[in-house]
Amino acid sequence: MSVVHVDTVGLVGPGMAGWSGSIHMLADDSCYRDGDTPRCASALLPANERRRVSSTVRLALQVGEEAMAQSSLDCDSVCLVFATRDGDTEIADKICTALTLTERPVSPTQFHNSVHNAAAGYWAIAAHSRMPSTTVSAYGASFVAGLMEACAQLQVEGKPVLLVAYDHPVPAPLAACAGVYPAFALAMLLCPQATAQSTALRIQTVSGQTASRMDNDGLERLRMSNPAACALPLLRALAMGTPGRVVLPHVNELQLAVDVERE
Repeated sequence: MSVVHVDTVGLVGPGMAGWSGSIHMLADDSCYRDGDTPRCASALLPANERRRVSSTVRLALQVGEEAMAQSSLDCDSVCLVFATRDGDTEIADKICTALTLTERPVSPTQFHNSVHNAAAGYWAIAAHSRMPSTTVSAYGASFVAGLMEACAQLQVEGKPVLLVAYDHPVPAPLAACAGVYPAFALAMLLCPQATAQSTALRIQTVSGQTASRMDNDGLERLRMSNPAACALPLLRALAMGTPGRVVLPHVNELQLAVDVERE
């Protein structure tokens, strides 16, 4: 069993423009109103880099920046774990399209941005960070894999970890395979010790338990469609601020049980 402490949270999704503005809605999801995911931007990136990044990278960076803005820690002082199922499919689609053309005009910038850890790389540029960085993918369990990786780093290194989970809509024709879903991303700043504003999480792998669901139909559809939105039941528990257990689906018929405790 691992124990970690959630210091701050960042969030963006359909009808959700930031963690502080979404807490009440998550705690009482009868207030939830679906809508478009707000347009994302990065205040940390230099202007030249800002022009090069894709919508997927902006999505990931915005929630990371929101989480760090609420913390007393500096951006360049935390380890990084990024989690995404599909990565930057916007860039992959552009490269695949270019390869069908006679000249095969693949942009060097697009090729550079096509790697799975591009978002983490841009964060390191923006934050001037030389801290360790890991990017993971585990299909529908990518958020859970990211959370487990962050917990492992906390146990071994004893340093704060910024966990960022994100998935951006997949363009056609790739959406025929990956599914159609809206953009969603979250960030959690996890600390090895309690802070003045943190919530404790006790995390363990279990089997034979039913995954937690959202009561609101719109939020449940989001949880089921966007891989990063698997985290919604945990976000609801954090927003409610009351002790309880959240069960997240993992792989090989396993689940991740997260007990939320007051500090």
